[in-house]
Amino acid sequence: MSAHIVADSLVMLRRCARHTLRSRDTLIISLLMPVLVMLLFTYVFGGAIDVGGPYLDYVVPGIMLLCTGFGSSITATAVSTDMTRGSIDRFRTLPMYRQAVLAGHVAEGVLRNLAAIAIAVGVAVALGYRPRANLWEWSAAIAVITLFVTAISWIAVALGLVAKNPEAAGGLTYAIMFIPYISSAFVETTTMPGWLRGFADYQPATPVIDTVRSLLGASGSGGVAALAVAWCLALGLLGFGGASVVFGRLSHR
Repeated sequence: MSAHIVADSLVMLRRCARHTLRSRDTLIISLLMPVLVMLLFTYVFGGAIDVGGPYLDYVVPGIMLLCTGFGSSITATAVSTDMTRGSIDRFRTLPMYRQAVLAGHVAEGVLRNLAAIAIAVGVAVALGYRPRANLWEWSAAIAVITLFVTAISWIAVALGLVAKNPEAAGGLTYAIMFIPYISSAFVETTTMPGWLRGFADYQPATPVIDTVRSLLGASGSGGVAALAVAWCLALGLLGFGGASVVFGRLSHR
């Protein structure tokens, strides 16, 4: 990757970060909503759910993915805003790497989602969450989460490009926010009906959650790390490829 591509992408990252920081209400909601969901499940539903150990330890990895779902809506809406308000047309006139704007949105989304995850984990630790992971296991868990966040950010960018307006872009990401609920995030999949368990066990969120949960030392099924990485790579390639094709067509109109 040449130096000018990196430089242009960093400029777009700073631009996207400034826009996000100016929308304080949206930023606060995206950072705090996963914490509220964690508190809801832990203190309202957690007492009725048997996971063979402390429910807080079980639910935190699922909350990490839920942060990504909430954050994807902001990314998709921001991309759609750029497309519908003429920002892309202005960028065409500049001597810059054309797809740097997409890279900037993805990088900003990754950093914002990781910040939301850090806040959620920090609150969980204050509530009594005690992961039993060493440095290598923490590093591996962070790598898996970052890979998943990057993949979902590219999916969100692609959805933002195909949406007709920012409101529709936010709506298209509802499926991403809903997926963790039909997984092992909040309950063990063995408690689900057979027809639903088949979906829950093999959709992208479950192997990622189980891998992170196992790495952090909570109860969970290990041995699915390869499947988790494969899903992340597949989703990332799908999002990147779709965004590149759609953006190429739109930018040449």
